[in-house]
Amino acid sequence: MQQFLSTFVLPPIGLLVLMVSLLGWLVWRDRRWSAWGGLAASVILLALATPEVSQWLRYSLERDVAGYAVAHPGMPSPGAIIILGGDSMQGGEGPDIGPLTLERLRAGAALARRTGLPILVTGGPNRRHDDRSLAALMAQALAADFNAPARWREMKARDTHENAVFSVAILRAEGIPAAYIVSQGWHLPRAVEAFGRLGYPVIPVPVRTAFAPDGSAGSWWPRADAWTLSWYTLREWIGRLVYALRD
Repeated sequence: MQQFLSTFVLPPIGLLVLMVSLLGWLVWRDRRWSAWGGLAASVILLALATPEVSQWLRYSLERDVAGYAVAHPGMPSPGAIIILGGDSMQGGEGPDIGPLTLERLRAGAALARRTGLPILVTGGPNRRHDDRSLAALMAQALAADFNAPARWREMKARDTHENAVFSVAILRAEGIPAAYIVSQGWHLPRAVEAFGRLGYPVIPVPVRTAFAPDGSAGSWWPRADAWTLSWYTLREWIGRLVYALRD
């Protein structure tokens, strides 16, 4: 279901499907409203490619992180660092971590050096490359590139919800009552909510956060990277809705 939503609801596919449907309607029924609908879909598609809109979407997620990133009264001290798996890729010597995951590992290793806390990496198999888990690749990169070994590897999770379920089970069995979680700022609200539904307190550590859109003229020029950011942030909003309804 989540893969379906990501592929066929989010732009550009979702808006292209809408435009094709409206063109079909144009042929059969009402030319005026179909033309306006096709124009509206085109404008939305173009707007999502502007830094102004993509940054606003990202900021709408990340402004929630500031409220989470403090220890609340009565919250136990974090006893571990959870680094959430993100993407993977095919490297020169086989499967490897992707750029989003690399950012998370770098931030998690730095946090481990500051706090002295042990690291848990979480991420299941990615069969696009082979059956090795993302957690295994993450642990390998942590040890080799950051000299920061992972104490625990959670190697079954297929999504953020399962990252939370399986990681909490490991840490509770170890008697660890709370943890830091590391990911991109736009991903952390959904992750915090997933852990919160399990009654497990976490403090999010964002890899990087967005600045509020400034409305400058240059921010309205479409760019390919802005379109990518819009896709990620819209996917997060849909994910938060799906998790809220399901859980």
